[in-house]
Amino acid sequence: MEERRMEDRPRNSVHKVYINARKTAVLSGVRDVLSFDAAEVYLETEQGVLLIRGDELHVNRLSLEKGEIDIDGRIDSLAYSDVEETGKKAASFLGRLFQ
Repeated sequence: MEERRMEDRPRNSVHKVYINARKTAVLSGVRDVLSFDAAEVYLETEQGVLLIRGDELHVNRLSLEKGEIDIDGRIDSLAYSDVEETGKKAASFLGRLFQ
């Protein structure tokens, strides 16, 4: 299977983030949920990889066809990174580990 960069993929929707009182978040432009638990939700979005950190996080609604997700809980932070940068960091860490 051919891996393509985010810039090469067709854009389905615009990426938007709505946060209400740090308790709920509604996001659009979500391509994939990479992982989630009560402390972190790790998403691939139209604008890069997004890490949402908090406490008692719950994914209430997920529609990858529409690119939408609703999250409840205490939201402490949102941090974006590019997919390419994440892959390079992981590769360099593993390279140093196995030298």
